[in-house]
Amino acid sequence: MGGLSIWHLVIILLIVVALFGTTKLRSVGSDLGSAIKSFRSAVKEEEDKKESLGHTIDAEVKSSEHESVKR
Repeated sequence: MGGLSIWHLVIILLIVVALFGTTKLRSVGSDLGSAIKSFRSAVKEEEDKKESLGHTIDAEVKSSEHESVKR
């Protein structure tokens, strides 16, 4: 009773296509896809940067521990 059935969704989809047209919807879809792709690449770059920074900090800590042992 309270939920949407498949027929409700089909009618909503038909109304959206009738209002905006397929070309505009295709354009919106490709814009959304490129936005998601750029977001994923930015997140990956940030993770790579943090990972490389973490390795650098670990190397500095290990070298300072090694120097304190020598003294």
